[in-house]
Amino acid sequence: MPHNTLKENTFQFCKDFIDNRLNRLHKQIQEIQTALSSETKSSAGDKHETGRAMVQLEREKLGAQLAEAEKVAQLLSKIDIEKSQEKIGLGSLVKTNKLSYFIAISAGEYKGKDVSVYCISAATPIAKLLLGKSVNEAIVFNGIETIIKDII
Repeated sequence: MPHNTLKENTFQFCKDFIDNRLNRLHKQIQEIQTALSSETKSSAGDKHETGRAMVQLEREKLGAQLAEAEKVAQLLSKIDIEKSQEKIGLGSLVKTNKLSYFIAISAGEYKGKDVSVYCISAATPIAKLLLGKSVNEAIVFNGIETIIKDII
């Protein structure tokens, strides 16, 4: 697979990952809004209020998750995958003698035809070691030396 195609496919995998997460959160929030608005005052009194409060807490939790997912989506939208880099930075596809990494967002493993790339956030421990490094430099992570073979 050509380098640019691999990077484009990995980037699209990350976009799809965050889009699916946003859609799922929006749907869950909509379901909770519907539950809150359709619930009528029950004769149970306190039991009804407790149930309503729990639903409201769940809504707030989902709202916080949505805000975080939107921040991640915003970060991803700022990545220019066309820009070639001498040093590893946000948006770099890094091939090492062990594994390949795409430094963008934590989205899991992208599995292409004959290749596997781990999509990681710049805040992860391995990414912090890789950032700013160049081809042929080495890092030591968990006692294992890893050599950077290519930056795409």
